[in-house]
Amino acid sequence: MADLSDYTSLRVGGPAKKFVEVSSEKEIIAAIESAGDSPILIMGGGTNILVSDEGFAGTVIRISNNKIEEEVDACSGATLTIGAGENWDEFVKTTISRGFAGLETLSGIPGTVGAAPIQNIGAYGHEVSEFITRVRTYDRQAKSLKTFTNAECEFSYRNSHFKAHPGRYVVLDVAFQLRIGELTTAITYSELASALGISVGEKSSVRDCREKVLELRSRKGMLLSESDHDSWSAGSFFTNPIVGADVAAKLPADAPRWPLPDGRVKTSAAWLIEHSGITKGQSLGGARVSTKHVLALTNSGGAKASEIAALAKLAQEKVLTTFSISLEPEVNLVGLNLQ
Repeated sequence: MADLSDYTSLRVGGPAKKFVEVSSEKEIIAAIESAGDSPILIMGGGTNILVSDEGFAGTVIRISNNKIEEEVDACSGATLTIGAGENWDEFVKTTISRGFAGLETLSGIPGTVGAAPIQNIGAYGHEVSEFITRVRTYDRQAKSLKTFTNAECEFSYRNSHFKAHPGRYVVLDVAFQLRIGELTTAITYSELASALGISVGEKSSVRDCREKVLELRSRKGMLLSESDHDSWSAGSFFTNPIVGADVAAKLPADAPRWPLPDGRVKTSAAWLIEHSGITKGQSLGGARVSTKHVLALTNSGGAKASEIAALAKLAQEKVLTTFSISLEPEVNLVGLNLQ
């Protein structure tokens, strides 16, 4: 049996009852159908998952298909169809080297292309849903292929139709529409604008933008490094809460607030955690809050999944007690819960 700690960025997790690696669409579907009605766990890079110390009592299917198809038009831009198993940041890097623009602010996000639409990954003012035209999946319930248009994906903040129906759809490939160009759109995120030496609303070169995003992520411990335990994490453990205007009004004056079109307000999970009494470097057994960013929970060496979950629960309870806001995990929990 494969030990799942060998396949996750947190380097924790017990054994899988059955472990299968697949590298083509045919193999993916065959592995799913072979599992029948038993539980399956789809894995790509293992970068957004916390698996229990007991492991997974079903079939783990690790996807590594990385087909690439493209259509490029000088006027309409590039349509790229990418296999679910392709490394996300390698894909982003390739688009920039080819002269395409759009994905630069999403540089450095760990994981695979197939995971991107499920979580609707985003950073520095943009979400992947802005660039996806369709997602092709295998529907386990209907036992057939199903293609979703962008609208049918029902994208929202760190959410999608696929996330709302866990276990039903397995992403096979994703199609992206990117423009041809050397400049970004207007930079709307003040931290990134400052790093680029420009004002909010100005544009940057796509290459410079990618470089600064990678620098910012590295500074926060959000770039995986084999030698740096402070990066042994699953990225941001919690999503930024979206609350009612009345709740936002009760927050301290210096709490970040991003008003949304529907009248609600998004605030910063990291700010809430830090101001609830959780500190950088705080530990619980082998689990540790990153010394660089309180939103990343790390394996300082020899951590158990239960310790990381307990540290996450502590942060959750502190924020709830201090601000009456419930933090929702961004990381997928397998065999664990924070209740």
